[in-house]
Amino acid sequence: MKTAEKERISQGFKEKMDYDELLNCMRCGFCLPSCPTYIESGMDEAHSPRGRIAMMKAVVDGDIAPDQDVKRSLDLCLGCRACEPVCPSGVKYGHLLEQARDIIYQNKKSSIVEKTVRGIVFNNLFPHQNRMVTATNLLGFYQRSGLQKVARKSGIMNFFPESIRTMEKVLPTVPKKKELKSRPNHLHAIHVQKKKVAFFSGCLMDTMFMSTNDSTMKLLQYAGCEIVIPETQNCCGALHGHSGEREKSKEMAKKNIEAFEHIGADYIITNAGGCGAFLVDYGYLLKDDPEWSYRAEKFSSKIKDITSILVELDFDKEKLRLEEQIVTYQDSCHLKNGQKTFIEPRKLLQSIQGVTYVEMKDASRCCGSAGIYNIVESEMSMQILDYKMEQAKMTKAKTIITANPGCLLQMKLGIEREGLSDTMRAVHIVDFLLEAFEQSL
Repeated sequence: MKTAEKERISQGFKEKMDYDELLNCMRCGFCLPSCPTYIESGMDEAHSPRGRIAMMKAVVDGDIAPDQDVKRSLDLCLGCRACEPVCPSGVKYGHLLEQARDIIYQNKKSSIVEKTVRGIVFNNLFPHQNRMVTATNLLGFYQRSGLQKVARKSGIMNFFPESIRTMEKVLPTVPKKKELKSRPNHLHAIHVQKKKVAFFSGCLMDTMFMSTNDSTMKLLQYAGCEIVIPETQNCCGALHGHSGEREKSKEMAKKNIEAFEHIGADYIITNAGGCGAFLVDYGYLLKDDPEWSYRAEKFSSKIKDITSILVELDFDKEKLRLEEQIVTYQDSCHLKNGQKTFIEPRKLLQSIQGVTYVEMKDASRCCGSAGIYNIVESEMSMQILDYKMEQAKMTKAKTIITANPGCLLQMKLGIEREGLSDTMRAVHIVDFLLEAFEQSL
């Protein structure tokens, strides 16, 4: 970094970092065993939550310059927030990380390539659902036209890193454009209505993972929910908020609040841990905006994960049945650490006849997906994934259940890397539950 950049970033840290929150860290070290990057880096303090907070405070105090080492440490963080539940002081590490990344990325000089890529992803793709549909349709054309077979047989894929080559193999078969365009906006409960809910359909979830959204809505109907799906909702903004684009994430948050606030729903249901945790944080994101702070808090108070409402509506007492198999569960970091939801998925899985549930060691340790982390930090991501797969294999499970699209792809990637595709599968929990429910009809 050049001197002018460092000065701008230092000033940004002084003006925008929550200094009181930085001071809340007692340096006790309870966070260290919970941090995947600290463990995988050989217990390097610079790659621990405690170490990163110390660096942030040192930059604010003027003790160190925000150099490349500081940026590297923050970039290597997964943002899994596993340090938060174990912190005796309740430090909101995730908020500090987002603040620091935003300051750095808004004040550093980026290369033309980086500017272009960030502009396409953050400004021209994810905020526009119609463009997400177009991008997904292009992937569908690649899969259905024969281009995928040609790319694999010709050796073109060999020019990509191993993780990208393997990821290409595990991408879901995406729906056709007509299906992507024909999405419902209102569904009635099957049999007796118990709740009226709004469904946050998301961007990737309603395109690449559309079938899982369909499963979610079917489960809600079976559980007795009337469902409203606002057409004007957009991406939750999590990718932006975690990647130094907080102002853009605020714009997206406001659009979502407007889309949902007049529906009169009991809850706003999500089925992606990463989205849900960011939606829950809208109150914090907009806390300094007088016009939006109360509206954001009200919105956030209604967010509920699909597994939570299913347990609330006694879906675990339904006749759920599948062929005999061992299953294990990989926690979504943000579902557990952000939404505090971890008992409900296990309760639902344990209620299925024929299923033997085996808890995975370190089930709540991050799998290494973390949004686009497995692409931009592939080496560390694969180290973390290798550990996760060792624990998964120890359970002897046929099926690994997840509750987040990134985790789902990462676990599929791990299964493929381990050569276990013939004996093991990874499934989103709602697809698994729907399979169990409909098999018993």
